[in-house]
Amino acid sequence: MPSADWSAPTAPGPLDAEVVLPGSKSLTNRYLVLAALANDVSRLRLPLRSRDTLLMARALRTLGATVDDVDDDWLVAPGRLVGGGTVDCGLSGNVMRFVPPLAGLAHGDVGFDGDPPARRRPMEPVLGALRALGVTVADDGRGSLPFTVRGRGSVRGGPVTLDASASSQFVSGLLLSGARFEHGVTVHHEGAAVPSLPHIEMTVETLRDAGVVVDDGDLHTWRVEPSEVNALDVQVEPDLSNAAQFLAAALVTGGRVHVPGWPQYTTQGGDFIREVLDMMGADVVLDRAGLTVSGGDGISGVDIDLRGSSELTPVVAALCALADTPSVIRGVAHIRGHETDRLAALRDELTALGGDVAETEDGLRINPRPLHGGTFRTYADHRMVMAAAVLALVVPGVVVEDAGTVAKTMPDFTSLWGQMLAERAAAEA
Repeated sequence: MPSADWSAPTAPGPLDAEVVLPGSKSLTNRYLVLAALANDVSRLRLPLRSRDTLLMARALRTLGATVDDVDDDWLVAPGRLVGGGTVDCGLSGNVMRFVPPLAGLAHGDVGFDGDPPARRRPMEPVLGALRALGVTVADDGRGSLPFTVRGRGSVRGGPVTLDASASSQFVSGLLLSGARFEHGVTVHHEGAAVPSLPHIEMTVETLRDAGVVVDDGDLHTWRVEPSEVNALDVQVEPDLSNAAQFLAAALVTGGRVHVPGWPQYTTQGGDFIREVLDMMGADVVLDRAGLTVSGGDGISGVDIDLRGSSELTPVVAALCALADTPSVIRGVAHIRGHETDRLAALRDELTALGGDVAETEDGLRINPRPLHGGTFRTYADHRMVMAAAVLALVVPGVVVEDAGTVAKTMPDFTSLWGQMLAERAAAEA
């Protein structure tokens, strides 16, 4: 969708809709990296095609892999990893944290850069870890983009200690390429609590899907044995984090939203939205047909720790701003280093619409107040677009600035949102 302001629609009444979600960004990008290291051609079925995943596919092509479109799938053929190119990270944390370890295995230098805001995202833990594992990285002491990985065709590997309290991606990036290091890799975290641990569990599971031996039995330590990486033939799960705003719409409007294909078991952190919505007063039912959320009488405030599912914070904050009682969101200090400082951005934008929001050491304190329309700035952050859409369901006149930034993970978001609202209108006709 184009980068333009969007007058987010108000719901005509309680919703009754089914929303079919695109694939998971987190799984798509992990599968892509493993496929580039595999011993044969891999097939990724129904992967997400968004800015972040297209940047990952382009990065792998830069390094010598082949990524071909075949109908709705991707065929990935590994090749000799080469240098000589520059990887555009955009604003993707996956690309900037997952690809540098892969580049260490390339024959030649690989440059990395991205959008101007990406240069503010922390990178020092993964760059320092690569140096400790025998990779030369030139960054002029910045500890951030831009930098150059001087690949020499192999990486010594072995044990490394880092502080992953700013992002679980630091651990995942090393684990994904670790099987191809000469001595594998043992990553030990030392520091404050690691956020988004389900994302590391997802990484471990995808590695095991590819036949890699991973030992995660010790607290804060992950060991990947050196080995081949088997080719994959996998169907990508729906993106559960991108489901949050659609399911939230059921609670906000007192209606019903059904998402087919919701997995019975998953490592996606977005699955926590089921528990969040239940706590806030929704009726949540998961069965073989998928997930159905129905709203009731109002929205209950919560005191909730979102450390393991911090990507849900913007949508949950929007729900809290519409709730009947005060809320506290905890455990998400690290999202100050995401696409933008999400805590400051949510505080400022919810306050601008009449809300009462205070930033705490590790989250937000939200006291509900009547909201009014206005411009909701998005700071090049896709999750801010989604939060604004939830508010607009019952707050007329919300104009979302630069709504096109949602293409980072969900290019068809506004059309899917419109279709969800249209189902309600069609049912009434």
